[in-house]
Amino acid sequence: MFSYEKLNVWQKARELSVKIYKSTKDFSSEEKFGLTSQMRRAAVSISSNIAEGTGRHSFKDKARFTEIAYSSALELLNQLILSKDLEFLSYEI
Repeated sequence: MFSYEKLNVWQKARELSVKIYKSTKDFSSEEKFGLTSQMRRAAVSISSNIAEGTGRHSFKDKARFTEIAYSSALELLNQLILSKDLEFLSYEI
């Protein structure tokens, strides 16, 4: 087991990725390379950057990857709001 796998935040981010993949599978086929792809990449980026940050040795590097993960979370939040506005989602994730 890697150290990041023990982190609650990484576990939650991983669960979020699964929810995003499941929630976007029924999006319009027109969105396959648009919003669907963007949302999936943003969701995966959160847990990936948390994991990558744990492999860094300096505090500055670790902090940078945490910052990137947070930015991806905000990006995903924006995309979820747009998805709801466009009525691709009718519920809260």
